Amino acid sequence: MQRGYVTKKLGSYPLIGVILSITLALFVTGLFGLLIIYSSQLEKLVRENVRIQVYLKNGLTESQRTQIQRKLEALPYLTKNATNTQPVTFMSKDEAARKFIAETGEDFTKFLGENPLHDAYLITIDPAYHSPEDLNKIKKEIEGMNGIFQVYYVEELITAINNNVARISLILLGLILIFLLVVILLINNTIRLALFSQRFLIRSMQLVGAKNWFIQKPFLLRAMIYGSVGGLLASVALAGVIETANRKIEDLKVLQSLPHFAMLMGGLLLLGIIISVVSTQASIRRYLRMSLDELY
Repeated sequence: MQRGYVTKKLGSYPLIGVILSITLALFVTGLFGLLIIYSSQLEKLVRENVRIQVYLKNGLTESQRTQIQRKLEALPYLTKNATNTQPVTFMSKDEAARKFIAETGEDFTKFLGENPLHDAYLITIDPAYHSPEDLNKIKKEIEGMNGIFQVYYVEELITAINNNVARISLILLGLILIFLLVVILLINNTIRLALFSQRFLIRSMQLVGAKNWFIQKPFLLRAMIYGSVGGLLASVALAGVIETANRKIEDLKVLQSLPHFAMLMGGLLLLGIIISVVSTQASIRRYLRMSLDELY
């Protein structure tokens, strides 16, 4: 008897259609989130490979070089989370010459009779200090150290990175806002259409004296379940996309960020629940306020 009452109370409901709509909307949202994560990781990787080259004067002793390295490592604006590199690395002039010869195929030491290059330290600066003003300040500070011959960085490259990142960030922000609005409207309309068949059941419960919260409770609980299921299915599908992409494109593994992936999937679950519950509550309140003529 109780089971029949619950079935009658909830009425017929397009279960599969609602869950599929929520899942699809959240899955597409997740794909867009993946694009943002990969873009962010790519920016981080590019910035980590932008280095300031600190050339040393010739004739320095090992002790003097060690002292300079300690000063460089003590700088507060070095990157602390470089993925594949140390923030301060030493490159001897012989190593630099071998690298140049390997890349160009020209042995300049033969016709010059010597190696004119300098020993150098390559330092990676935290992206927070990549503005032209900060980099110029850092350059002057390092050039003021004893034993430093020259400080060099590709200013045009860093300026281009800053400009492109700012432009892409604005575009992504605009797309996020538009896409979230579309997802909210899609899920909201799906739930409203599903609840349309329940409007007379809601009115019947209201006429027999049921309180508004009592009427809303089973529908809101069901909305939470559907939102959770939709979020979980979207997350599973997204994990499948990530795994497939990693097998097809090896280089994508460099851009992986498991904490960000976990946050994205948790966000999809939460988003599915919130939108489903809010849309359901808004629709039920609307039907509770309608007259019988309006319901028809």
